[in-house]
Amino acid sequence: MGLVQVVSLVGAAMILFAYVANQMRRMGRESTSYNLLNFLGSLLLGYVAVVGRQYGFILLEGVWAIVSLYALLRPSGSEG
Repeated sequence: MGLVQVVSLVGAAMILFAYVANQMRRMGRESTSYNLLNFLGSLLLGYVAVVGRQYGFILLEGVWAIVSLYALLRPSGSEG
């Protein structure tokens, strides 16, 4: 298994872990952990998309990273 595949699996696992934890009410969608896992996972998958020139996935993961980063940097109390 090549490095790109390992990076892809780690990125996907991070996003899926955050999603499952949220669905099981173990991690809130406003939590730093949730948004950090989504941000880092999307960066890894975005890297894999760039390497493979997969423009649809570059768009998806780029937007996912931007939204997650916004949630990480948003001041507390700005949820609504």
